Amino acid sequence: MFSLHHHHHLYQTATIHRRHHHHRVCCAVTTQLKTIPKVGPLVTSTTTSITPPKTDEPGLKSTWSHRGWVATGCTTVLASILSSIIGSNDLHIWLEPMLSGFIGYLFADLGSGVYHWGIDNYGNASTPVFGSQIDAFQGHHKWPWTITKRQFANNLHSLARVITYTVLPIDLIFHDQPVVMGFVGMASGCIMFSQQFHAWAHGTKSKLPLVVVTLQDVGILVSRSQHAAHHRPPYNNNYCIVSGVWNKFLDEHKVFEALEMVVFFKLGIRPRSWDEPNFDWTEVSEDSPTTYFS
Repeated sequence: MFSLHHHHHLYQTATIHRRHHHHRVCCAVTTQLKTIPKVGPLVTSTTTSITPPKTDEPGLKSTWSHRGWVATGCTTVLASILSSIIGSNDLHIWLEPMLSGFIGYLFADLGSGVYHWGIDNYGNASTPVFGSQIDAFQGHHKWPWTITKRQFANNLHSLARVITYTVLPIDLIFHDQPVVMGFVGMASGCIMFSQQFHAWAHGTKSKLPLVVVTLQDVGILVSRSQHAAHHRPPYNNNYCIVSGVWNKFLDEHKVFEALEMVVFFKLGIRPRSWDEPNFDWTEVSEDSPTTYFS
């Protein structure tokens, strides 16, 4: 009995020793594994040189196609205005068509702001229908001076095409309605020429025609100082580019911020204005190529 107990005691001692030895080995292995330094992913940076567009680039010049669309757009707008004048004379009414024209002028400024806000904040170059406009406006934030280098028809042909397709059917249907034609003529004309008003807002005062400077100073056309605020951080105000008459109201009442919240909660899409301005929004001077790291 004593020998059996002694044998059992030796067995327990050996078992404990083996467990203790196994524990030390495991700890040693575990400790060794934990002390192996982690190797992070290799990070490389690439340097990209961005060269501003040249002032003599073909993309800034007008083509005969551009001129053709501007001609048809102007003809369509003039047809609306003439229909309004002739109808007003025949019906001996002048106040209503003039008021409708003024409302069209206000509508064009508001519409330019909503459209400008939309393409500044949503989509990219691959967006259907609006992709080219979105890409152009993003480039405009980087090189705003290029709009002053674009030839007249080159700057207006896209809007002229839209006006032609949109307004021509209206002219044919409502040609005998002077009030409707007054609104359509003024609104479509201001929308089509909004890019020219925009270009003048980037112009140098001494180089602009006196009549343009006067119209800017009295607030009929968007002023240079007002639009300059749009090209300063945080780039989320003064979107309207016809007269700018809506800018103060829209900015003070945070209308676009409210619309951004609606879009975000309904569609889950963040506007670009919520992010910190990056290289894509930083203005580059006309003479300086820019190098950045990505």
